[in-house]
Amino acid sequence: MTALGWALADSWAIARRTLTHWRNQPGLIVFNWFFPVLMLLMFGGLLGGAMDFPAGESYYELLVPGIFALAMLFGLEGTMTAVTTDKEKGVTDRFRSLPMSSTAVVMGRCIADMLDSVVTLVILAAVGLALGWRWHEGLPAALAAFGLLLLLRFALLWVGIFIGLTVKNPQSVTMVQVLVWPVGFLSSTFVATSTMPDWLGTVAQWNPLSSTATAARSLFGNPDPSSTATWIGTHAELAAVIAPLLLIAVFLPLSAHRFRTLSR
Repeated sequence: MTALGWALADSWAIARRTLTHWRNQPGLIVFNWFFPVLMLLMFGGLLGGAMDFPAGESYYELLVPGIFALAMLFGLEGTMTAVTTDKEKGVTDRFRSLPMSSTAVVMGRCIADMLDSVVTLVILAAVGLALGWRWHEGLPAALAAFGLLLLLRFALLWVGIFIGLTVKNPQSVTMVQVLVWPVGFLSSTFVATSTMPDWLGTVAQWNPLSSTATAARSLFGNPDPSSTATWIGTHAELAAVIAPLLLIAVFLPLSAHRFRTLSR
């Protein structure tokens, strides 16, 4: 077997370990799947009646792709906590003592989380369809939108893994968790950035979540006034590719290096 083959085999072994842990904690994983559904139902009910849309258009057309993007951010703190806990308990050290790829441990965690994200998107899409959301540009465009969402998730996971390997203990992750909410809400996930004050809308539109949400709405054929509000809005699909790739290019090698040089 080639070096790449061994690395993939090692990564899948670590991924199966994570999946086994989730199987032993079904309540936690089911909550993670349905928390974005709760957000969708809650914000759809709270804000939907206050939104002014043309006749025949629903707030869910704007909201569902936004919740898709937000769901790619949710759960990141779980990844950080799991990585930090393994490090603190010495599990990571045991893995490092084995003849396995230096990226296999972090890549394995990433693979498991990506599988979890696919299930999350399937559940959210089913609920969105039940609420009246539709894609209007055909299946290939819809699959491209889901691909951009998963690309964002893949990039954010490497940020979370690097943070998990860097902080001292699981308690320290709590201080980082508070950043998830402003990053998630300061975006176009719930409302179009064109409705915000100019300076705030510009900041929100440059959030990678906004680029992915706007690009997904375009590919789904859903309305989004943010798409014409700023330069980044009119180039959202390009930004939804470039921003995650930049995050991966920075944090994937940093995570691998951090894992190789880790000391307790």
